[in-house]
Amino acid sequence: MTGDEFAALLDDFTRSAESGDGARFARHFTEDAIYHDYIYGAHRGRAEIAHMMADLFHRDAADYRWEMFDPVCDGEQGYAWSLSSFTSKIPQFEGRRVVIDGISRFVLRDGLIAEYRESVHGGVAMVQLGVEPDRMAKVFRRWSGWLNERPETQDYLARARGSRAGEGK
Repeated sequence: MTGDEFAALLDDFTRSAESGDGARFARHFTEDAIYHDYIYGAHRGRAEIAHMMADLFHRDAADYRWEMFDPVCDGEQGYAWSLSSFTSKIPQFEGRRVVIDGISRFVLRDGLIAEYRESVHGGVAMVQLGVEPDRMAKVFRRWSGWLNERPETQDYLARARGSRAGEGK
């Protein structure tokens, strides 16, 4: 995938996310893709990804906007910085506007997304929503668990200080 093709994929990807059409959004992914969402967790396969977007995210968010900037792609992986915003539909936080920035990582296969991961300032979103500190701490502990359980993290922690992934191969 070229840089221009990746930029076009991201444009349609974010527009489909904004639309709330889960099937349209899921068509950007391979059949066995995994989408790691920082709120709703991991979703595997197009059906789960479509459900996450249409039935979870758009259940909880209105006026959704998502735009990617500065995309880079080597043909197999891509990255982009993003801004997104929404108005909460969750009764406890209804009507509160949230804006967050993040970095997205895409693993690509055959012109589609095989894996999606994001790193966002979720704590910033929670402050804008007015989430209670004790609830934030619970969520942060869950996120810390997800990070520490990842195979990449385990490999990183197992290596000696100063060593790098792939050295000696």
